[in-house]
Amino acid sequence: MKNPLNLYPVSEHAPERAVSASGLPLAQLTLEEVVAGRIGARDISISSQVLRLQAQIARAAGRETLARNMERAAELVTVPQEIILETYEMMRPGRVTDPVVLTARAEMMRRKYGATNIAALIDEAVAVYTRRGLFRRRY
Repeated sequence: MKNPLNLYPVSEHAPERAVSASGLPLAQLTLEEVVAGRIGARDISISSQVLRLQAQIARAAGRETLARNMERAAELVTVPQEIILETYEMMRPGRVTDPVVLTARAEMMRRKYGATNIAALIDEAVAVYTRRGLFRRRY
């Protein structure tokens, strides 16, 4: 692939790659299509491919942390919203008192959704929470 920085912004320099989660090209996301009822939620959701491309661009620009965040976001595209919100709530310090619960969530993300980076983030949180004594009821 050519230098990813040359693709930024993707909508201008590689519009054929700027597609929604449903595969709809960005050019077809118009107000007229929305008003006509031909645009649904997946049509306005970003695709995992675009997020991975954004990660490549960020990495090429020397923004490694942003790149890793984009890669994790790409994994979450297929995860149901309720699972994401439930996981977020579980990861707040003091919300889960047993590390096994978070470890099981990491394994579920890995096994069911292939979200290996998300699972690694949860596993890292378990290690930090254990070390810092955060598996205790805080509220």
